[in-house]
Amino acid sequence: MRRPPKDTEESARRITRRGLVLGGSMLGFMGVLGTRMRYMQIDQAEQFRLLAEENRINIRLIPPARGLIFDRTGVPIAENTQNYRIVIVREDAGDLDETFAKLRELVPLTDDDVERAMREIRRRSPFVPVTIADQLAWEDVAEVAVNAPALPGVTPEVGLTRHYPLEEDFAHVVGYVGPVSDYDLSKLEDPDPLLQIPKFQIGKVGLEARQEDLLRGSAGTKRIEVNAGGRVMRELSRQEGKKGADLQLTVDHGLQNFINARLVGESAAAVVMDVRSGDVLAIASAPSFDPNLFVRGISVKDYKALTENDHRPLANKSVQGTYPPGSTFKMVTALAAHEAGVVTAGETIYCPGYKQLGTRRFHCWKRGGHGYVDLHDSLMRSCDVYYYELAERVGIDRISEMATRLGIGVRHDLPMSAVAEGLAPTKAWKQGNRQESWMVGDSLNASIGQGFVLASPLQLCVMTARIATGEAIRPRLVKSIDTEEQPILSDGPLGLSPTTLSQVRKAMFSVSNSRQGTAYRSRLLPEDMKLAGKTGTSQVRSVVVDNKNVPWEQRDHALFVCFAPYDNPRIAVSVVVEHGGGGSTAAAPVARDIVARALWGDLPPLDVFPSGERDGIAEIWDSMPLRRKDGKTGRSDRA
Repeated sequence: MRRPPKDTEESARRITRRGLVLGGSMLGFMGVLGTRMRYMQIDQAEQFRLLAEENRINIRLIPPARGLIFDRTGVPIAENTQNYRIVIVREDAGDLDETFAKLRELVPLTDDDVERAMREIRRRSPFVPVTIADQLAWEDVAEVAVNAPALPGVTPEVGLTRHYPLEEDFAHVVGYVGPVSDYDLSKLEDPDPLLQIPKFQIGKVGLEARQEDLLRGSAGTKRIEVNAGGRVMRELSRQEGKKGADLQLTVDHGLQNFINARLVGESAAAVVMDVRSGDVLAIASAPSFDPNLFVRGISVKDYKALTENDHRPLANKSVQGTYPPGSTFKMVTALAAHEAGVVTAGETIYCPGYKQLGTRRFHCWKRGGHGYVDLHDSLMRSCDVYYYELAERVGIDRISEMATRLGIGVRHDLPMSAVAEGLAPTKAWKQGNRQESWMVGDSLNASIGQGFVLASPLQLCVMTARIATGEAIRPRLVKSIDTEEQPILSDGPLGLSPTTLSQVRKAMFSVSNSRQGTAYRSRLLPEDMKLAGKTGTSQVRSVVVDNKNVPWEQRDHALFVCFAPYDNPRIAVSVVVEHGGGGSTAAAPVARDIVARALWGDLPPLDVFPSGERDGIAEIWDSMPLRRKDGKTGRSDRA
């Protein structure tokens, strides 16, 4: 039955409306889709391109070359050497067990090496390269490179590692570097991203640690392309970092080596300073150690050997060790008393061998006494009673003030680890630290460098340099940074009486050059090498002992300080020999040899020494393991 025309027209109108609505919707959808595609393909093209590149391009840090360290003559003390290593990136490596199994067929990896690397991988972010093995031979690295397609995420690299060519000579000065530890990171609020690189080396102790910011430099970056398997295909670009600053020190490698060789077998320290500039020409602590042992992680056996040695090779005795200065402190007491006007240079004091204070006797080292002595004789013959009397007159606070002025009780700002402050005690110090009142007997003990007084070899050398010049010169260890000369440090004149200083210097000259002097056997003959010094012996125990008849660790410490040449001072020297017995027998001969070597510039001829001492000196020098000009260690070549 045919539909009425009216119904047919109505149906056609409905179909047309639906078609228009549907077509319009489709056109609208297509318009939105086209707009979105345009936005993504044109407006956001750069962003999506970068996101795509991240799937195939990695950006890695390039560790900078660490700054080099030289002695004053340009000889390398710390340098960088090539280091072939293998690194792995966990997110690119796939099956780690399979990768390590393949690697062990190519390079020598122990179970400990693998376990250590796995621990490091678990601790680090997946994208951080982890060092599997370093210090490899070129043949091992080449094997890995050839088999790279089968080792996803594994890359052979050539890096740099620290090396100390002079080994033990500067271990306590320069220190050493080592891999960054969690403890190192915990001390930093905002650690440098470089420190996240496994086995990245930073300064641990000594100048390497104190000058870390200068020596480290800043990182570079490289963009590398990797395939779907994680294999590095090519390097796309590289931006080099900034090398660390090079440091030139004031120390002289030849003099430093001589001192270390001279102190072999001793537990001792020696410091040499240029009295005009404050340059530390040598600063040695014996025994020493090879810092190269620590660079790649010291073995348990080697570390145990160092820590169980009763001569304490890891301790830096030159700046860290503090000792009662003994009679080397008598110049301080003398200057304090004469500057205060409580005694004159020509005034004599009678020494019967002791000073009575109440019911207690304070003995002189010479039981029979020295008779009447003045400033000159008291220093030359090291009379104790003279200084007991001065201390009772002047008081401890003035003695302490003079000690501080001369550099004792002051932490000198050298870039070395654990630089000690020492102690120049006062009445307030004892009350605050011991909750006890200061006694007159304390002053008497302090006057001869015993009791509470403590000084390091560095401080004793500074004291001697200041007495020699009358200037408050300060020690300097870094000569230049990237060839830029560092300033000479001085606080100007000491403000002491030239007459009193001259009297003290003359007395020190007699110590070494008068037959009555305590160091007469340790004199030098040439006029331009004559030294002025002072012996010292500091007690280890409260009772006086015969050093020959007690165990080594119970013997007194031996000290000697001096400057030379007497008429035109150039250097100051301090020597401390732990448990050496007496300053005149153990420390003074060492200081004499150091002065001769420093002033001569090399091993001097034996005729600069007294004839009676030459055979003994020749025997010592022939046994010294001096470093030869070819860099090797061997017997000395005496002039």
